[in-house]
Amino acid sequence: MTQIITALSEISGRYEALFVDLWGCVHDGVRALPDAVAALQAYRRTGGKVVLVTNSPRPRAGVEKQLGHFGVPDDAWDAIATSGDSARAAMFRGVVGDKVWHIGPDSDLKFFEPLQLVDDPHPIIRVDLDKAQGMVCTGPFDSLADPAVMRPQFLVAKQRGLKLLCANPDIVVDRGDTREWCAGALARLYTEMGGESLYFGKPHPPIYDLARRRLAALGQEIANGDILAIGDGIHTDIKGAMGEDIDSLFISGGLAASETKTDGQPDKDALNAYIEKEMSNPTYTIGHLR
Repeated sequence: MTQIITALSEISGRYEALFVDLWGCVHDGVRALPDAVAALQAYRRTGGKVVLVTNSPRPRAGVEKQLGHFGVPDDAWDAIATSGDSARAAMFRGVVGDKVWHIGPDSDLKFFEPLQLVDDPHPIIRVDLDKAQGMVCTGPFDSLADPAVMRPQFLVAKQRGLKLLCANPDIVVDRGDTREWCAGALARLYTEMGGESLYFGKPHPPIYDLARRRLAALGQEIANGDILAIGDGIHTDIKGAMGEDIDSLFISGGLAASETKTDGQPDKDALNAYIEKEMSNPTYTIGHLR
């Protein structure tokens, strides 16, 4: 059963590195969460390394710029691993073909900029659905619209045997007080309709491989037992950590605040009922990162 803690400092001395989710943990999609920032700054002062591991479809440079906009200071983290970079590497290796139909807002077009990490990258061209060899989904066209609006296009895509590359496996996020759909909701729908979706963010292995490479680039080889994953997604952050054999800290006051009756801290009975229903087992739980 998960252990409820009141502060990261209670357990952080056991770990040499943290894999930290962003949305719902370090910021709320609008601004930085001060207690979380302070906790990460304090951890880094002890010599610990912080790798931000996010299902954002953006390249890491874009995420870094966004963090500055939200007010997350540079001294709260060491490196960034994004689902976008992991998915971009796969796209430029040609996993969904060279001609792709992009599902997502124009603000995500940096996803298609050249990536230096791939040798002999495929020349990716964005085309209409009827000319596409595959699909790349960075998010919904309208994040407030029901994913079911994509059924007609997905039916055509499935009949043509197109694969969908999902740049962000998250189903929903909370931007301030507004809940929005993510690329993962569309990929889930396409899979339910009989299509094939390819995932590269949490809880899937590619993003953890990328996070370890980012950690190694800091000059340290750290064993799984010395890494703690932190996040509010029971199906992404916690499931991914369990799959990688990494200890986890569940932030119950994020996406599952209602289910866990988190008001500062989670209600113990509600929390245990929730993680049992979701067949999950986070090592630790806290209401909010602090």
